[in-house]
Amino acid sequence: MNGPPLDLDYVLPLRWTDDRGLDELTAYLNWLSRHARVIVVDGSPAELFVRHARRWWGVVRHVRPGDELRCANGKVAGVTTGLRLATGDRVVIADDDVRYDAAGLAAVHALLGAHELVRPQNYFAPLPWHARWDTARTLLNRGLGGDYPGTFGVRRGFFLRIGGYDGDVLFENLELIRTVRVHGGREARPLGLYVRRLPCDTRRFWSQRVRQAYDDLAQPARMAVFLAVLPALSFVRRPRTVLAASVAAVALAETGRRRAGGRRVFPASAALLAPVWLLERAACSWLALGAALAGGVPYAGGRIRLAAHSVRSLRRRVGPAGGAESGGLVRTIAERLDRRQTAPAQRDRRPAGVDQLAVLGAQLERPA
Repeated sequence: MNGPPLDLDYVLPLRWTDDRGLDELTAYLNWLSRHARVIVVDGSPAELFVRHARRWWGVVRHVRPGDELRCANGKVAGVTTGLRLATGDRVVIADDDVRYDAAGLAAVHALLGAHELVRPQNYFAPLPWHARWDTARTLLNRGLGGDYPGTFGVRRGFFLRIGGYDGDVLFENLELIRTVRVHGGREARPLGLYVRRLPCDTRRFWSQRVRQAYDDLAQPARMAVFLAVLPALSFVRRPRTVLAASVAAVALAETGRRRAGGRRVFPASAALLAPVWLLERAACSWLALGAALAGGVPYAGGRIRLAAHSVRSLRRRVGPAGGAESGGLVRTIAERLDRRQTAPAQRDRRPAGVDQLAVLGAQLERPA
């Protein structure tokens, strides 16, 4: 992208146990630093942290998560640390496997001009078999309304006023969405804003099956449907019934694939895998329920019991006044972070000019 960089901060929470992807990520950060102010909040072990600091010196701002922000889900600590250190009001939060292009950054920047939260759409590239399998989940979610990506656009001022979001939950993306909505934030859900995501390896894919099913405990109706699948199949006597259900699942996934020009990034074979993904999720949902009864799902050496707070419980926290000024989930921690001194390694940036949004399929959500 020619011209000055966007007036945009990019927060990347990171916690690695090995550096197999270091060269690829470093190349991405070098490119990214020419388009936004990049803050990498690195919770990796000391040896890896030092290595990262050497590779990224002068390219990004590389810091540790705030000590005051320790919570069950370390990603939330990284996000909150980065948002406190950001200098602008428009911020992109992205996992370490998310890969924006210049158009995607400009689109999020533009949408943040009128919204407090922007929810892009991730897609996998390259596409090994397990990423194709997981894409079926994405398509079904799109068919029902929207997916949960590994990246968001956030208005920093709004985030700090509401006090951030709870870090002791597993499904932190849903927790952020619900917290913003409860505090009156406006959400943009552009189904046509496609942002590439790198697939994980096969070992990690299998390790995430039960944990992702555990997320559905935050959506009881959805969880109930998945728990009912296997018992329902045990009573089915006619193959035509199973075939009809499979066709319906494929049709729903294909609907999601065709929305907002999705056929250019989602393969047709992923929609065909929808019945297989549903069976996998149905089985893993019972394992997730067992984990919940046993005290929570294993995560980062510990256990997390709560998937995400319900909207009702978040509203009780906000109180009858509502609005952005009544938030307080982590405000005191954020205030302490504001006093934290960190040595920057990021080059100065100047604001960009007017951004043009060229994204189809935007869905805008306002709280009731």
